[in-house]
Amino acid sequence: MAMMHNKKKKRIFPRRKICRFCADSTMLIDYKDLKILKYFTTERGKIIPRRISGNCAKHQRELTMAIKQARQIALMPYLAKTTH
Repeated sequence: MAMMHNKKKKRIFPRRKICRFCADSTMLIDYKDLKILKYFTTERGKIIPRRISGNCAKHQRELTMAIKQARQIALMPYLAKTTH
């Protein structure tokens, strides 16, 4: 019979993500600024969730509205083109 060792697992706490927009007050969320908006979307066109991007709730809501606005006036695609 194999002996079991009682080793305590070390808990690794991931570093707390900080909101970019709170940290840098000069950075504004604007539907015309596609460079910033593309950073918060996946290659498939989905909006990256708050838990992954690290944004605060206020700025995530603003970002989502800006992305939707940019999509509405055809600055950004709703979906990426898929090739089969």
